[in-house]
Amino acid sequence: MNEQILTRARLVLDDEVVWGTLVIRNGRIREIDLAPCRLSTAIDCEGDYLLPGLVELHTDNAEKYFQPRPKVAWPRRQAALAHDSQMAASGITTVFDALSIGDVDEQSMRHDSLKAMHDAIVGIQQEGLARVDHRIHLRCEVSHPDTLSNFRALADSPLLGLVSLMDHAPGQRQFVSLEAYRAYYQGKYELSDADMEIYLERQLANSARYSNTYRRTISAEARTLGLALASHDDATLEHVAESHEYGMRIAEFPTTREAAEASQRNGMAVMMGAPNVVRGGSHSGNIAATEMIGLGVLDILSSDYYPAALLDAVFKSAQIEQGYSLPRAVASAARQPAQAVGLTDRGRLAQGLRADLLRVQTVDDHPILKRAWCAGRQVH
Repeated sequence: MNEQILTRARLVLDDEVVWGTLVIRNGRIREIDLAPCRLSTAIDCEGDYLLPGLVELHTDNAEKYFQPRPKVAWPRRQAALAHDSQMAASGITTVFDALSIGDVDEQSMRHDSLKAMHDAIVGIQQEGLARVDHRIHLRCEVSHPDTLSNFRALADSPLLGLVSLMDHAPGQRQFVSLEAYRAYYQGKYELSDADMEIYLERQLANSARYSNTYRRTISAEARTLGLALASHDDATLEHVAESHEYGMRIAEFPTTREAAEASQRNGMAVMMGAPNVVRGGSHSGNIAATEMIGLGVLDILSSDYYPAALLDAVFKSAQIEQGYSLPRAVASAARQPAQAVGLTDRGRLAQGLRADLLRVQTVDDHPILKRAWCAGRQVH
């Protein structure tokens, strides 16, 4: 029998924070006691917080390891393991690795490396090399010509659990303003005025030809497979109504208060970016996540492009004026994302659940991850 006892910890439960002891046995939480344990084998947490491991639904962090610089492909197993280590060090014990199907950048290596990234992540998970629990999230760019065929090629992935539908074409969702779109992508890809016009026309044509058909078809096929579905960058009531009609469970990064509130009314869990919380606003000028917290509309936090932001945002959400309680803030990065994708065995400190745990010390109100366990095994 493999047993660990963690005592004198501040346990973050569903609705309260209590002093007590937690027992891990054979990878599960077997007991929670509100008294200290005096056994010599118990680990003294010295008043540190004990949280459930964080559940990340949308991070494209893995891609940075597979392609650390433009045109540079890294050996795939090493890339997957380096990404895995960063997840563990960020307190993320369950991660849905977001792999992009389709890209607005025609020079991107995403298309060519898609299967290699997928196979590497599946490989380290199935071979027992991963520190944390990896799942696959397919980010489907519905305005790309090859998106439907590439989705179907990966739809039988053993780790696939989440599909999101997005359209980064000009005039759509994140870029309703053509001028904002032109300014962003012309600067990003260093295009001349003439090249930018060609690029703009091509993206508009692709969106008109593929977006509606692919959005409808992929959502129907994902529902048939029992996969969780997410919308992306919804901005209007019409966007939300369409997402609801197609069976979306999660509203990723709605760009307006109107869309966020409507998504929640329609039963979708509203996801916002942890970097948005940490920085105090959106880097692209959309609605601030802290405003959504004040309104009680933010359900799920995602680290998005910066893994360490997730734990930071949990504690900041509990510190801002009109913020969440610490248990509710923790739930937004653990219990609620887990429930949104049908994982009922994790995301909470409760008897019988997986022992995915974090020991966290605070220094000047900033969280410092001291230990992390995934299914009872210390991974950080």
